[in-house]
Amino acid sequence: MHHTLIATLAAAVTALLAFGASAAATLPHYADDIHLGVASCAGSTCHGAVEPWKDSTVLQNEYITWTRRDKHAKAYEVLLNDRSKLIARNLGLPNAHTASICLDCHADNVAADKRSKQFQISDGVGCESCHGGAARWLGIHVAGQANHQANLGAGMYPTEDPIERARLCLSCHFGDDRKFVTHRIMGAGHPRMSFELDTFTSIQPAHYRVDADYAKRKKVASGVQTWAIGQAMALAQIMDSMVDPKRARDGIFPELVTFDCHACHHPMSNVRWQARASTGLGPGVVRLNDANAIMLQAITRRVAPELGQRLSQQMLALHAAVSQGRGSAPDTAKAVGEVARQLVTRFAGHNFSREDMQSMFTALLAQGRAGEFTDYSGAEQATMAMSALAASLRQAGAIDDRQLQAINAALAKCYDATKEDEKYRPQAFVEALAGVEAALPKL
Repeated sequence: MHHTLIATLAAAVTALLAFGASAAATLPHYADDIHLGVASCAGSTCHGAVEPWKDSTVLQNEYITWTRRDKHAKAYEVLLNDRSKLIARNLGLPNAHTASICLDCHADNVAADKRSKQFQISDGVGCESCHGGAARWLGIHVAGQANHQANLGAGMYPTEDPIERARLCLSCHFGDDRKFVTHRIMGAGHPRMSFELDTFTSIQPAHYRVDADYAKRKKVASGVQTWAIGQAMALAQIMDSMVDPKRARDGIFPELVTFDCHACHHPMSNVRWQARASTGLGPGVVRLNDANAIMLQAITRRVAPELGQRLSQQMLALHAAVSQGRGSAPDTAKAVGEVARQLVTRFAGHNFSREDMQSMFTALLAQGRAGEFTDYSGAEQATMAMSALAASLRQAGAIDDRQLQAINAALAKCYDATKEDEKYRPQAFVEALAGVEAALPKL
């Protein structure tokens, strides 16, 4: 017991040192800082240059990248389209672009007393939505007299920390205790939510470059570490919602957003149920969306086998508890969430080696052969996971460009198999996995 406690504390200290934070940062939407609006960052000598500056430590054209290429810049405009109008009508709202339930994620919807005169809600998900209200840190930031830690101390949000980035992104791409994407919102017409931290970070148009200067100012997490932390954080957030009495139920039903959409939403003529050992469930049972837990099993097999074993046992117990009624489900969900948070700490303090990556890649392929990806959500997460691992293997020098191209060519068939969720066929995905396995070199 004593040695276990020391090991746990040591891992926590290592994780905190790795990312330079002693406690969770307050999310920008909930902090007390005044938000000045996007215009405060958009000057041509600040972040509004048309082209990157040649000798600058930052690109200087971040605003242009955001406004022209980043979907976050159009998040508010989406609330004005016909589909959003339909969703608002279905939910009994006057309109989407003034309803907090929509604005909380489609804009920087801070309280009125936190908005400067230049602030525009129509800017959508702008600079301060992620970097925090700038009233305290803008001056020292512009003057160039403060380092990054001083900026953080003045209220800037640490987006470079994968733990904090996961909390921030998931607060909208899943929800938290103050804003939550419910099944009713989806039933009203909102698209299905999907998220994976490393993939979504990679596909967002980059308004920064990770170079030597960046590494001097900020901590840099590898793609595989970001992926692993994102999976654990996502599972923890889901479990939090199941424990929270305000979010866990909708009338006599559980909050169905935490369940696998496609267990119910497919044509009844499409008889596609297959047994999965990791759930222990029979046909006709509404299943939890356990895709993140499946990914964590692949990670923990190598990195934290003892926690992986606990997670596997507790997920089996949770599936059983949910299928039998509310009963012990909240307590079991709480236990799963605690393991997920321990995994966040473990991953944050772990230096992922090429052997780790190879093991995780192999584990994902083995899960596919074992039938773990019969459900669409698991296949979707596995596809993004393999892409993240392939990129990290190349970055680590474990594979060369030619080998990466071969893996990505095989992965393209996995993306094809998961392109349309309502047309997903497990057998096509398994066949695509065989091609990936053939392309993956033995390291």
